[in-house]
Amino acid sequence: MSYNLDSCCILKVLYVIFLAKKKPNYLIIRAKVVGMQEVDSGNDVYGNPIKRLRFDVKQMKMFKGPTQDIDAIYTAPSSAMCGVTLDTDGKKEYLITGKLEVDGTMHVTLCDFMEQWETLTAMQRKSLTERYETGCDCRITRCTSIPCMISSPAECLWTDWVIEKTVNGEQAKHYACIKRSDDSCAWYRGSAPPRKDFLDIEDP
Repeated sequence: MSYNLDSCCILKVLYVIFLAKKKPNYLIIRAKVVGMQEVDSGNDVYGNPIKRLRFDVKQMKMFKGPTQDIDAIYTAPSSAMCGVTLDTDGKKEYLITGKLEVDGTMHVTLCDFMEQWETLTAMQRKSLTERYETGCDCRITRCTSIPCMISSPAECLWTDWVIEKTVNGEQAKHYACIKRSDDSCAWYRGSAPPRKDFLDIEDP
């Protein structure tokens, strides 16, 4: 059985970056979190104030998003409401994805990707600027049990969970799904740019 990753809240893998690259209202930043406060963000239908957590951040790099820096991200006040928790001492750098709201603010949930920068593999870091965007026309299909297969040449079959029982296995850490010259998609491993023979004919 296979499921399209877009429909799964199993986005605790770097493929969320691949998906965020395809969505115009998603941001990808590298940042330090330097503070937190609870704020009101309007009222619900009964007139009660809606609470949000505001994390003040120091943006180190914008991988995808507006030209202006992001200085804060917003989330729900508890994990039960899909809110996230981040260290606020300003010592850790995070890779953070989230949604750009119409008012220009960035909102994050448990289904977004947040990972300490130092824990990312070299392939994952390289792919942020040179890999994932080459697979924007591809689809990653999750394999949850054997047998499983792709239904189109434009798919990459993700097997980390069924093989390693983790969402952060070898494929998530070391591979990128990229589009080849014949419009098929394949997993590519390596920090160097894909060779022409791989893009043309080489089996991944």
